[in-house]
Amino acid sequence: MSKNTPKAIRGTQDIFGPDAEGFAFVVETFERVRKLYRFRRAEMPVFEKTEVFARSLGETTDVVSKEMYSFDDRGGESLTLRPEFTAGIARAFLTNGWQQHAPLKLATHGPLFRYERPQKGRYRQFHQIDAEIIGAGEPQADVELLAMADQLLKELGIEDVTLHLNTLGDGESREAWRAALVDYFSAVKGDLSEDSQERLEKNPLRILDSKDRRDRPFLADAPKIDDFLSDEAAAFFDAVTSGLDAAGVKWKRAEALVRGLDYYRHTAFEFIPDEGSASADALGSQSTVLGGGRYDGLIENLGGPATPAVGWAAGIERLAMLVGERVEPPAVVIIVVEDDGRTSEATAALRRLREAGLSSEMIASGSLRKRYDKAVKRSPGTIISLQTEMGHSISGDDSSDPRVFETLPEYK
Repeated sequence: MSKNTPKAIRGTQDIFGPDAEGFAFVVETFERVRKLYRFRRAEMPVFEKTEVFARSLGETTDVVSKEMYSFDDRGGESLTLRPEFTAGIARAFLTNGWQQHAPLKLATHGPLFRYERPQKGRYRQFHQIDAEIIGAGEPQADVELLAMADQLLKELGIEDVTLHLNTLGDGESREAWRAALVDYFSAVKGDLSEDSQERLEKNPLRILDSKDRRDRPFLADAPKIDDFLSDEAAAFFDAVTSGLDAAGVKWKRAEALVRGLDYYRHTAFEFIPDEGSASADALGSQSTVLGGGRYDGLIENLGGPATPAVGWAAGIERLAMLVGERVEPPAVVIIVVEDDGRTSEATAALRRLREAGLSSEMIASGSLRKRYDKAVKRSPGTIISLQTEMGHSISGDDSSDPRVFETLPEYK
């Protein structure tokens, strides 16, 4: 490679081979499962007006203040590459009149962008799958969404994870809990980490999930949300947990699991690898496999009416790490052209095979011996060798796949 050859931008990746097959397997499985649950496919722009994310996530959050890729376009308008899906989906829900479809179950996937330190499983351009239910305030919507996530992980072969679940209560409950946390942590502010001291002013709930050793002594005795739940909020959480039990979703209570943004309400959740599991070893410090929560205040923040909503997202790269490398399946048929005069015949045969849904390819370059050797190495079910004088030979592990010869009866 020449010194003048451009290099990939730090925090991005080129995906190929078995890694790309693993990536595709995650997306294909997600598409299949979302159809089972009747989630409708949606696509949004990869960039939005900066205010969409600033108003949705909050000016003081790390995502908005430190991590967004924002720029002024030629018209002088500030635009931002999307750092997450939910804000753009909420904007689309309002501007396109999707309220008429509520409750609306949406699913999407694609690239996202955040300027943060690249590390294992975390990139500056990364990809997520995302599922949302907008306009449904019932606990059953949370159960439906979590059951879908649980089935998706199982169908990906990721069995060693558990749903960690908490409630943030309704608006009144959350505000009372927030005030109690501020009082509690203010009394020991000088002993907290710098990050937690800053969070005390902006997002005090986030102190509860701090990993800094200086904060740990104060976390166990911090006020608990259960002491501030209204009767309605407690009943909502009970309905979610009983629904999960009925759906066969394994879960555990995680009282320190929070969402720091003000629009979050009620259910908050993460699927986390079990301690000592293969998934935990594969992900290292990036422990969350899939996470989300109920965000009943978001659409109101964007100027819409009060609208209940719940959603989750999962990093495709992280899921692909857990499903492992996957090998592209071999072709059902390979046609080896030994007589170059029969290339057009082979091309016509390929068209019929592919129209019948059979994966197939042709080898027509290199020496005659190498052509056949190449075909054997690719381990297809059937090899058809088109020879001189209009003859042919058939070989392979199951040298007479009936589907092939229904399509190509002349080679029986």
